[in-house]
Amino acid sequence: MIGNTAAAKAVDPGILQGFRAVSTASVHEVMGRRGALDAGLRPLWQGIRMCGTAFTLRARVGDNLTLHQAIYAAQAGDVLVADAGGYTEAGMWGDVTTTAAMARGIEGLVIDGAVRDVESIRQLRFPIFSRGVSMKGTTKKSLGEIGVPIAFGGVTVNPGDLILGDEDGVVVVPKKIAAEVLEAARRKEAHEEELRQQLRAGKTTLELLGFDEVIRRLEQES
Repeated sequence: MIGNTAAAKAVDPGILQGFRAVSTASVHEVMGRRGALDAGLRPLWQGIRMCGTAFTLRARVGDNLTLHQAIYAAQAGDVLVADAGGYTEAGMWGDVTTTAAMARGIEGLVIDGAVRDVESIRQLRFPIFSRGVSMKGTTKKSLGEIGVPIAFGGVTVNPGDLILGDEDGVVVVPKKIAAEVLEAARRKEAHEEELRQQLRAGKTTLELLGFDEVIRRLEQES
């Protein structure tokens, strides 16, 4: 099944570029602590940074044919978001698919499953967040779905949503609110920089964040 893959270009390129300068933690916080994929999806290498529009797919367990299909259905700037059923006993993605994806301008992969050829992928610096790593091979006999909404890592991901990843994890930003989330994240990070400057000058987190009063109240209640 192929859904509306054209929706993946809904986020303005300027907004996408802006998200490259903010952290996943800031974005998660300003969205009311929503949108974070579960902590089991981990970056494949240190220093990782990923930002793009979601190209969603659902693959059959242990079969990566749909991933091959998605590489050529997606567009430059997309991040492949692959529901592979959480299965970690087969490497659904490797250095061959990585090379193919990079040639197409794909920004990265988030997969609820396993990958392999880790050393090669690290050298290529292709951003991947996965559930695990497995050297075991896959079949290529059945098709799943591409360009459809998926429930992924505890979050619903729609085609064209914004996907942001760094070493803290991955957060999904609904495309309809991307602009306002970006502005809120920028304000939060500017405020935090002001806090850091005051801490260097001798202030404490207790006074700056109002925790002194919270601690006094809790001590009185105990």
